Amino acid sequence: MAKQKTFTTRVSGLIRPVHVVLDEEGKELGRIQVFRNRLGMIVKGVWTPSKGEILEFRRQPGLLRAQFACWTEAREWLGATIRPGFLRRTIEMWTGGKPMRLVPRVESGRGWRIVGAKSGVVAQVTYPWFGRNARLETFRKIDMELLLFAYFIGGLATWESAAPTSLEAVDRGAPAAARG
Repeated sequence: MAKQKTFTTRVSGLIRPVHVVLDEEGKELGRIQVFRNRLGMIVKGVWTPSKGEILEFRRQPGLLRAQFACWTEAREWLGATIRPGFLRRTIEMWTGGKPMRLVPRVESGRGWRIVGAKSGVVAQVTYPWFGRNARLETFRKIDMELLLFAYFIGGLATWESAAPTSLEAVDRGAPAAARG
C-alpha cells in the first residue's frame, strides 16, 4: 500500500507528557499536551497546532474503561471507546458519518491501523518496542483531526496492540478490494 504522508512524534515528560508532531521534513506541526487528574488517570489531551484550531480530547463519564470525545471547530463530533479483550482488541471510533476502528497491526510490534468500514486501512500508527515516539503513516485521505484523535486514543493502550491481530480483525481490517 502506497503511503501518502508520514508524520513522526517526539514525546517528552512523564506526568504531563507533551507529544510534538513533526511533518516529513521535521517541521513542528503542533503539540498534544496530556492532562491527568489527582489519581493519575488521563482525563484529556489538548492539541495546539502551529496554526489552526485547538482541539480538546476529553474523557467522558461512563462505565467502560475509556470513552473520549472531541468537538472540532466545524462542530463535528469525534468519539472513541477502548474495549478490553485479548482476541478482539479494537477501539471503536465514531465520526459524523463514518464509523472507524483502530485494530492492532498485522505484524508483531506495538501499533494500530485505522480502518474505515468501507475504505479499509486508512492510516497506521507504529511505536518502537521500547520508547514513546511514534510514526503516523497515511494511506488514504484522512482528516488531521481524526488522525490525531486516533493517535491519542491508541496511545492509551499501546501494549494491547503488541501481539499480532486476531483473524477476525485482520479480515475486517483488510482493504475493501482485498476482501472481494
